[in-house]
Amino acid sequence: MIVAFSVSPLGVGEDVGEYVADAVRVVRESGLPNRTDAMFTSIEGEWDEVMDVVRRAVAAVEARAGRVSLVLKADIRPGVTDGLTSKVATVERHLAADAPADGDAPA
Repeated sequence: MIVAFSVSPLGVGEDVGEYVADAVRVVRESGLPNRTDAMFTSIEGEWDEVMDVVRRAVAAVEARAGRVSLVLKADIRPGVTDGLTSKVATVERHLAADAPADGDAPA
């Protein structure tokens, strides 16, 4: 399963990067495949291990902020592994097929 989630403290002002870093640190230390971008952190693994990491990431932020917002989206697909890279590779393959050949580019 792949879970994309965002955890943010509430009531601490606009600069939340330090709090978010606490959550991302938990994810990275988990050893599970993960990726962080501007909006979400994605993590891949089995249900129990992924949800435990999400719970601990929320707890890390909650330890410093009295209120926390969690947004979570899950792709539950038993038997699929390496989805973090294979899903993106599939999209990139389709995009590459659509690209004009070097001699076909408009002038």
